Amino acid sequence: MTLARPVPFLDLPAEYRALSPAIDAAISRVLRSGRFILGPEHEALEREAARHFQVRYALGVASGTDALELALRACGIGPGDEVITTAFSFFATAEAIVTVGAKPVFVDIDPETFNLDPALLPAALTRRTRAILPVHLYGQPAEMRLILAFARRHRLRVIEDAAQAAGARYGGRPVGGLGDAGCLSFYPTKNWGAYGDGGMVLTSDAAIARRIRLLRAHGEDRKYHHVLIGRTSRLDELQAAILRVKLRRLAAANAARRRLARAYDRALADLEVVLPVERRDTRHVFHLYTIRTRRRAALQRALAGAGIAAAVHYPSILPTQPAMAPWRLRRRFPYAEAAARQVLSLPLWPGLPMVAVDRVARALCQSVNK
Repeated sequence: MTLARPVPFLDLPAEYRALSPAIDAAISRVLRSGRFILGPEHEALEREAARHFQVRYALGVASGTDALELALRACGIGPGDEVITTAFSFFATAEAIVTVGAKPVFVDIDPETFNLDPALLPAALTRRTRAILPVHLYGQPAEMRLILAFARRHRLRVIEDAAQAAGARYGGRPVGGLGDAGCLSFYPTKNWGAYGDGGMVLTSDAAIARRIRLLRAHGEDRKYHHVLIGRTSRLDELQAAILRVKLRRLAAANAARRRLARAYDRALADLEVVLPVERRDTRHVFHLYTIRTRRRAALQRALAGAGIAAAVHYPSILPTQPAMAPWRLRRRFPYAEAAARQVLSLPLWPGLPMVAVDRVARALCQSVNK
């Protein structure tokens, strides 16, 4: 009997094979130019990204984590300030707040979307609160209308962590351009990923854009003249050229993700698992297709036995991370804690064959029905 081929969680080599003529041409163009930092590819990418995300400025930086940290600094967040954020995200969300000297104030999530619950913002507000940092987790937009309204009432900055949500929409507009600043990650696994590290800050505020430009290049406003303390955080030309190719295909790639997500929805509809939701007036881009189940370990083992990779994003909440001990609150986050115990992400990328979706569904059905 011939065993079925494994289903990987993600297949980046397959993506490259599909794009290789355009990617190879872009890389060759950079190598021939001899320009590798803040050159014409980077300038073109910033213009094209600003149009795509409907903002005035798009500023390339070295990573998604740097995008968060520099956006916070550019918005004037620093020591003594508090930033309200979600208890359930990748570590970089909270890490960036701490790195600028501010205190992360965690709130629980909406159990349907996994995103920050705006109803909990009033209880988290103090006289030191200066910003809200919502995350569009798994590609699902946070409830930005309520978050922005609260921020306006209390004169707070809003910095969006859109690392997993490039191309997602809320109220017809791209996320990342709704608050004061939005942050993208170009980590290779992202919907709009590079072939290395990279990130971007989106904003329509000229003062924030100017400060990001200074911060990413040692605070230099002209050669050898440094007006503030910055760092080296520049997106290189090779990554910019690759990202230009992939930006032109982002809408189609996200549409493919959505088709696969709908196929999963249909195939898993009768199982005793909780499927992802898409809220009205939003457009989810399914960076991850994440189900919830009380039998996660058993289902993950069953999938692995069938040659199918699945992953957990994330197995613990931010307030319980050892590095967050100095900012830990004596409170529980029941929905975030439940999510950390129950979430399981299934294979999904734009080139995933529909037959693989069927295989995943069959393996889950067999395990659930045991």
